[in-house]
Formats: sequence, C-alpha cells, structure tokens
Amino acid sequence: MFRFAHPQLLWLLCLIPLLVVLFWVAMRLRRRRLARFGADATLKALMPEVSIGRVVLKFILYLSALFFMVLAAARPQFGSKLLEEKAEGIELMLVVDVSNSMLAEDFAPNRLERTKYAIGKLFEGMKQDRVGLVVFAGEPKVQLPITSDYRMAKAFAQKIDPSLVSVQGTAVGKALEQALLSFSGETVEDENRHSRVIILITDGENHEDDAIAVAERAAEMGIRIYTIGIGTPEGAPISIGGDFIRDEQGEMVVSKLNEEMLRQIADLTDGLYVRSSLQSIGLEEIVDSIEAMEKTELSTIRFEEYNEQYPLLVAIALVLLLIEFLLLDRRNPMLKHLNIFRE
Repeated sequence: MFRFAHPQLLWLLCLIPLLVVLFWVAMRLRRRRLARFGADATLKALMPEVSIGRVVLKFILYLSALFFMVLAAARPQFGSKLLEEKAEGIELMLVVDVSNSMLAEDFAPNRLERTKYAIGKLFEGMKQDRVGLVVFAGEPKVQLPITSDYRMAKAFAQKIDPSLVSVQGTAVGKALEQALLSFSGETVEDENRHSRVIILITDGENHEDDAIAVAERAAEMGIRIYTIGIGTPEGAPISIGGDFIRDEQGEMVVSKLNEEMLRQIADLTDGLYVRSSLQSIGLEEIVDSIEAMEKTELSTIRFEEYNEQYPLLVAIALVLLLIEFLLLDRRNPMLKHLNIFRE
C-alpha cells in the first residue's frame, strides 16, 4: 500500500511551472538587453565563453532537485506487509436503545446524548478488547461490526441517532438476538466461552418481544449481559423537534425507567445491572466488573509500519544540486574537448 504522509505539501509542485515562466521572462529580458550592443554573431565573437545551453541546463537541474525535495517532504511510504498481533482480551457488543423514549430529558441534554458521551469515553480507555455496536428501536441494526479500531468505534458512536432505525418501538429481544449473532468466530469457538459480553443500554420499556427468553439462550452460550437502565422511575416527557409526544387522548407521554426486566436479564446471564445517575451512566462500574473476567487470545491483522522512501529522494536532490553547483555558466577553455554544448 502506497501513500504520502503529508500529501498537502505536494501543492508546492505548483511552484515549478511558475519558476519556468519567470526563467523564460528573465532570458527574454537578457536577450533584449544584449541586443542593444550588436547582432548575435558579433556578441558570440566578443563573448566566446558564454553558454546559454549551460544556463538552461543548470536551471533544469535546479528544478529537478526542487521536484525531488518536494516529493521527499511529502514523505512517500509503502506498507511493508500484513502483521498478525495476538493479545488477551474480550469481545464486547454495545446494544443501545435509540427509540424516541431515549430523547426524554430527565438526563441533560437527553438520555441518548448522555449515552453517546459515555460510550465515547469508554472507547478512549480501551486497549486490547474488541468492540461492536448494535442500535435498536422496533428493529435492530448493526451500526459497527466487531473491531479493535477504537477511533472508528468512537466516530460511529457519535453518529447514533433515532433516524438510524426506520421502525420505532422498543424490541429488546430482537436487539439481543442480533448481538448474539455479531460476535466473531474466534470467541464463538473458544472452549471456555467466557470472553463475550453484551452491554445493553436502554430505559427498559420493552413493548415488542420476549427479551427474557433471549437472555436464557445467551446464558446457555456463556455470554454475559450487563444492563444499564437510563432514566428515572418518575420519568420525563419526550420532546422531538421542540414538540412533546402525546397519546391518542392528547395526554403528554412520559417515559419511565423499567428496571425489573433489566435486572432479570443481568441475573440470568451472571451479569450486572446498574442504574444510571446524573453523575455516571454506569459504564465505569460495568467495565470494572468485566476486567475481572477471563480473557481469550484475540488476533488482529494490521499493516506493519510504513517504509519511508524519502531518503532516496533527498539523495537524488542533493546530487542534482551538487552537479548544478559544479557546472559553470561559462565554457572552460581547458575543457574544450569535453564541450557537450558545441553547436
């Protein structure tokens, strides 16, 4: 794989045509000034050592050196080979509720924004584990497959929004099923099967399916589910575009935290339930518990360090500048037999 580490420096190559134009103008002015003293034949007889060809060649050498120096400054690089790294870690699937109820404002600015912020901080502190992301409302969607690229994971987490899922509702069971299918083959085939974790973040208002049955299946597969209840038992109205959602009777809809189902899911899978507070979403407490889990060996394929190519380009530029420096503007009488510019 080829790339430039600093491709923006390649814009400096635009100086070359500008210098060519300036050189052409300078040579035209020089010729006009010399024409005042006589015809070309007379001037050549008076100045036998002057060589226009040498001046042009020196300029070409200078431009070539500039070209290679700009390329060197942009740092061309080649990826040498693929490298497989081994590390002890777990695979963690985050399952995040993006239904409209997550827009309730009992957490400032709302439940979903607080969740996104906490997930971003979680990814910043991770090192050897793999992470994936499933968002759900009435239907689940894999927002990010299992990866060890935390920068990309954080970027995807910032894009979480209710618009990602076209069907509204809160289908916790379907979301957990999607998460069970999203782990990589390495941990699925792991004999100990203690290295797969799901963290479910929701307000617990499940209206669609049997999430408890899916949790029982996860327990049989050796997958722990940690649950985070975000919201308050008192609840809060849901605002979309500045307007509050109302039911068929015109009453304002209030979204309340439903903890009972979340506790059951966590208990069935030997996980942990945490209720979010205004100070903490709860991810820190769960991560501390996960750290004590048994890890499995995970492999990561990446490009090895890029091989720098600029030293060769710098060397070529220096050689060209040295030749340009040693090349005289005038003919040397002692080297007439080596004159390659004789017309």
